[in-house]
Amino acid sequence: MASFELPPINDNPDGGWGPSSSNFPAQFKFKDIPYAPYSKSDKLGRFADWNDTSSDNRQATGVASGQTGPRTGRGGRQQPAAFGSGTANAFAYFHVEDESSFSVVANTAGTARRGGAMSRGKTNMRGGFNRNMQRGARTGFNAGRGGGGQRGGRRGWRDWDKGRAREGSVIISPEWAMLEEIEFIRLSKLRLDVDTPDDVENCGRLFAYDKSYDRINTKNEKPLQLVDRIKYNTTTSDDPVIQQLASQDAAEVYTTDVILSVLMTAPRSVYPWDIVIVREGNKLYFDKRDGGPFDTVTVNENAADPPQDPQPPNPNDKNAVPEVPSMNSATSLSLEATYINQNFAFQAVAENQAVELDKPNPFYGPDETEPLASCGYRYRVYDMSVKEDEDMRICVRTEVDAFMPGTGNPKDGQGLVTIRALNEFDPRAQGAGGAPDWRSKLDSQRGAVVATEMKNNSCKLAKWTVQSVLAGADTMKIGYISRANPRDNTRHVILSTASMRPADFAAQLNVSLANGWGIVRTVTDLCMKQPEGKYVLVKDPNKPVIRLYAVPMNAFTVEEEDDVEVGLDGEGSE
Repeated sequence: MASFELPPINDNPDGGWGPSSSNFPAQFKFKDIPYAPYSKSDKLGRFADWNDTSSDNRQATGVASGQTGPRTGRGGRQQPAAFGSGTANAFAYFHVEDESSFSVVANTAGTARRGGAMSRGKTNMRGGFNRNMQRGARTGFNAGRGGGGQRGGRRGWRDWDKGRAREGSVIISPEWAMLEEIEFIRLSKLRLDVDTPDDVENCGRLFAYDKSYDRINTKNEKPLQLVDRIKYNTTTSDDPVIQQLASQDAAEVYTTDVILSVLMTAPRSVYPWDIVIVREGNKLYFDKRDGGPFDTVTVNENAADPPQDPQPPNPNDKNAVPEVPSMNSATSLSLEATYINQNFAFQAVAENQAVELDKPNPFYGPDETEPLASCGYRYRVYDMSVKEDEDMRICVRTEVDAFMPGTGNPKDGQGLVTIRALNEFDPRAQGAGGAPDWRSKLDSQRGAVVATEMKNNSCKLAKWTVQSVLAGADTMKIGYISRANPRDNTRHVILSTASMRPADFAAQLNVSLANGWGIVRTVTDLCMKQPEGKYVLVKDPNKPVIRLYAVPMNAFTVEEEDDVEVGLDGEGSE
């Protein structure tokens, strides 16, 4: 006759579920290990060593599900299990070495490209992929039509290169305190209408724009010359005119058009930047750092595949040799574009026609002997007040590069011109952004060239347009400058010059000045709520977000070394 016997039950007199530690079966060797819940969606915290054939390693990857070895994916390649540690996993493994020591291997089979792309041991340093990690295995990328992408929206190998992390424009110190974080999507919704500004000071000397540059075309190109002239880009706090205006309480906020344009077009920016903000009493000063991102010009910042700098060497590899930057790297192109912009503005003026503004150049000292470039500084005060009983004015030092002869008196703000330059480096190089060949398209299909530049350089063109509007310029001249030879970044030629009105061009670029002023007012209010001190507004290098930090007063300052050296006894010696 069948019978059923109840199993022994270990009662827990202390309460709760499960047996107590006193009567827990001694043969259960895992009694002192805490329970750690896990989910099948969790990732493994430990990687398996595929070169280790010991049984311990095979069990390490299959212990959670009873497997005796790692799973096998498509193509016979071993893959880690899709389960693992929970939020409180006591078995989690943390890799202490640098993650750059790993190489990514494609997990799909494909055919090798012709031309030796799959040669043994070859590594694609730009994408960070090791193309032959497993000898004898076909681990190439899909090289069919349309590139390396796959169906179903899966990312191709070039997408990984696009997502490569950038370094910030400034190193965030642990001593800094983050006060605010604002996403770009929030900045894009701000709006503030600002009236016409008041001109308080006009300084400098302007030359007439040379109209002969409007007649240049691809059949009649002109070499870009190296013009030896001086042009100052002094930060806000070091401007003697702004210091004088601040002593007269001309405004509550002080800045320059270069700094302000970056803030007003922040939602378009991709590359990192930072603005140093100092509050003294009820006044704010927006400054730039020496050698910071404001002193150079970007190239194809908004392109789908922008120019890249070489990857830094692996710090874990002592024998690693740094990759030499090419002439088409992001940093090299930025320096080249800065050189082109300065010299084109110096060259495209007629120095035999000059107009002296109300006051001389405030940065040109009596001991200077080198000739000054054509530049006019217009100090303008904009009213950002929202309520009638508040005062929130901002004084902006704006710049113009020339005047158009025969269009009025430049001293009264008539016929002012800003001069900028777009540059072509190599349409076939990585980072060109699909730009057409200017020499064959500028004359016949200028619209296609302009549309491509508006897409690839949306942020740069927006900043130039905002600067022109802030300065009250009637015309903005943009030169199209290309290399004389794509493999030589030292010789350039002017292919064409376009003329446009800043307000109309802002509409074409979909640049909203009201949105820009809303961003400026929001940042101003955030800083005015803080106590006196120094702050820095930082654009995240890899995310569309800006952050406001409180920093020490000695941050970003270069302390001069004392002439007196301190001896070992603590006393000074000459």
